[in-house]
Amino acid sequence: MHCIDKEILDGVKMHKHRGFPSRLPGSDFQFTIRRPNKKGPTPIIRRERYADRRNVDRKADEVFMLSLIESFGEEIFVRGNLDAGRLSWLFGREVLPVDDPFDPCDYEARMRIDLGKTMVSFSKIFTEEYE
Repeated sequence: MHCIDKEILDGVKMHKHRGFPSRLPGSDFQFTIRRPNKKGPTPIIRRERYADRRNVDRKADEVFMLSLIESFGEEIFVRGNLDAGRLSWLFGREVLPVDDPFDPCDYEARMRIDLGKTMVSFSKIFTEEYE
């Protein structure tokens, strides 16, 4: 599903988060996209993380969350080229919307990290032993 805005997508600007990892190393788990989607931005939704998820899925969430923290801390950031699918696994819990109303189909949508919830959900990434 994609969001088609009333504007023509030619010339749509999308902030590129330089230095942000593009994917989980050694996998196909994407963290960023290269260019705006011609069909419109994929909406950010809240996806449930079930206890029976594969270890590699959990690792992707951990590495992505750590990358968000290292890049933005508790500062507000724009969606930009961050992958909507990957954000959706964290959205509404560790990653919160800033704007009200929040537009899940906007590359300029602003979000922030809830560090308290992140420390509970991803406590492992805050340990010295984490790789």
